[in-house]
Amino acid sequence: MILDLLENGNQSRLALAVSGGGPKLTYDQLRAQVNRLVDELHQAGLGGDDRIAMALPNGIEMIVSFLASSTVGTAAPLNPAYTRDEFRFYLEDTGARALILPRQNTEEARAAAGDNVLIIETDLDSEGRVKFSSAHNPAAARTGNDPSPEDFALILHTSGTTSRPKRVPLSHANLMTSARNVADTYKLTPEDVSLCVMPLFHVHGLVASTLATFFSGGTVVVPPKFNPLSFWPTVKEHRATWYSAVPTIHQVLLSRTKAGARPAGSEYLRFIRSCSAALAPQTMFDIEERFGVPILEAYGMTEAAHQMASNPLPPGARKPGSVGRGTSVEIAILSKQGEELPTGATGEVSIKGPNVFGGYEGNNEANAESFSNGWFRTGDQGYLDNEGYLTLVGRIKELINRGGEKISPREIDEVLKTHSAVAEAVCFGIPDRVYGEEVAAAVVLRDAATEKELIAHCHSSLSDFKCPKKIYIVEAIPRTATGKIQRRNVASACQNRER
Repeated sequence: MILDLLENGNQSRLALAVSGGGPKLTYDQLRAQVNRLVDELHQAGLGGDDRIAMALPNGIEMIVSFLASSTVGTAAPLNPAYTRDEFRFYLEDTGARALILPRQNTEEARAAAGDNVLIIETDLDSEGRVKFSSAHNPAAARTGNDPSPEDFALILHTSGTTSRPKRVPLSHANLMTSARNVADTYKLTPEDVSLCVMPLFHVHGLVASTLATFFSGGTVVVPPKFNPLSFWPTVKEHRATWYSAVPTIHQVLLSRTKAGARPAGSEYLRFIRSCSAALAPQTMFDIEERFGVPILEAYGMTEAAHQMASNPLPPGARKPGSVGRGTSVEIAILSKQGEELPTGATGEVSIKGPNVFGGYEGNNEANAESFSNGWFRTGDQGYLDNEGYLTLVGRIKELINRGGEKISPREIDEVLKTHSAVAEAVCFGIPDRVYGEEVAAAVVLRDAATEKELIAHCHSSLSDFKCPKKIYIVEAIPRTATGKIQRRNVASACQNRER
């Protein structure tokens, strides 16, 4: 089980530290905290068949709550920035029995939970110990057995373009395998210090930055949130040896440095990792020139418990524009018919491995489309070169990738169509210098409305990162000869109109 990761490190060695003078925990202290909170969750009536949601900022509370929840039942981390409607959907869809929250600024989540979900408040005492408390009368206490490798430890959602978000259950074995793969890829040791700047409600921050580090017996440093002003002082203070982030974060850090002026603290890094969105070759070159360390682009997704491929550490070749070779994961390029294509041929990137999930929960239709002869079809198009390096060339699934946040266009379509003036709406991604892609939409109106009004309407139901930054008001939505709407065609028509 995941909790066994904490046995890999020297028990007196530092496991976890919150930057900015926050608390620190050794492996022994972290394990003791988790065991205590496991007992408290059992006393609250929670057990192996329960989903335990949490909406917590990065920090000790989040990591300890995740480890305890995944030991008792199945952890269901949620984005603390969700709106009330979003919280309600995810709580209902996972069937969460409990929701772990901070004491303050959680009105939307509490309102969404209502009386059906047990609210557990979390706090830190002066010695850095996580405390759970609840105002509700708990159900009868339960006893628990250690989970098996096949038991679900984590449940997340992945967005689809034509349907509601899909539930992705990941087992203890999936997560342990992925943590091991990441640690092996980058040769992590107990001497390594990972700076976790990605949110812990995503597999990127949770698996790559955190669980892989615990697997190696190293130290995880967690800022409460990414702050470019304190980033390099934090690297220097804690002597971080690596960090993993989306290209957006790399670009922000680049924008604050000058060529030839290596940031103080960067001398402790031995590599930088980039994942969750495409890394432009020029960005790769600039980072290596300014920060003085190799940057390794990787490829991951929720359904694979994160990592599938990565460029290797030196002296291995780092190929700009490629996401590298499979990391203890089999990769094949399949045709539409499910046949394996030869080297150099473009098709659907498909994977096999013990890190890959067993299928979407309660969605037979999606599983029938996504699995072919034992291969999981990722929905991404790409090709393998003669050295086994994978290059991605596009997405079959039309998700918008905004700085690593995968956004379902269909979800935004439906919110726009609830506005009384909107007859039709089609959302899509447009290029953006900072985020890679930004959210845009085309709408056909039945009554008068302005772009500003429509964007404000979206903000009433969606998180800020999902809301369109540009809305094109058009007379008709472009369709194919058979009457189908293709989002890429709509995006092209709207952008051409502005030129």
